[in-house]
Amino acid sequence: MRHRLWAVAGGAAALTLLTATGAHAEGEGDIRVTKTVVNHGKNVIVGTTKTVKYPIAITIVDDSGVKKITDLSTFNTSNAYGFATWDGDSSCVKKSTTTSVCTGTMTIDPAWIPHSDDIDSNRVAGEWQVNATVKANDGDYWISDRIALYKVKRASKLTTDATPEPVAKGATLTVNGKLTRANWENLEYHGYTGQPVKLQFRPAGGAHYSTVKTVTTGTHGKLSTKVTVTSAGSWRWYFPGTTTTARVVSAGDAVALK
Repeated sequence: MRHRLWAVAGGAAALTLLTATGAHAEGEGDIRVTKTVVNHGKNVIVGTTKTVKYPIAITIVDDSGVKKITDLSTFNTSNAYGFATWDGDSSCVKKSTTTSVCTGTMTIDPAWIPHSDDIDSNRVAGEWQVNATVKANDGDYWISDRIALYKVKRASKLTTDATPEPVAKGATLTVNGKLTRANWENLEYHGYTGQPVKLQFRPAGGAHYSTVKTVTTGTHGKLSTKVTVTSAGSWRWYFPGTTTTARVVSAGDAVALK
């Protein structure tokens, strides 16, 4: 069995395992968290090599003014596992005498992930929550659980290859591709089977792609379909994503007419 291991960032103490619960808050005084925005409202996408940093911005109100974030953690809502670390620093921007937006930066290094839990690390993808403790200038503090929900997703890749090139008008074109996604257990990309992927076409000189058909990925995430060519243009695959896997669009493959 693997042991939960939190890497230490910037010399700060390692994070500890927390239990995911329903929304809860307690503290002392009139300090309150009124809003929390994670990663500017976007999903957090994690692959196999690149370190990901993202902000958690917390709007805090107190009659004496806001001092700082004193604790910040985030993890999966269903199983309480997470592999994002906080270095203990936060920057606060004063909006008024009583209100500040304080931001902490979370770091995910994929190299840490396989050692961060004793379950299949891929199960940690999905909905995450934010817990935080904040402090006011007069010593008031507030401990809040589940102040924000957001998605941490496995990165994905998608390819397109159309043949033959060039092709005669009215002839059959075969469009192949492959959908893969990050496997956080071995830090490689594996085929994603059984997923609906849209085949899209943009005529030469056109500004937009339109969907021609939807194809389900087969073994190893492979895609293949045949279409009748009516004009020159570019073909691509589009995967809308899932709750655990990122949306991805392949590069277009331009096909000319003979």
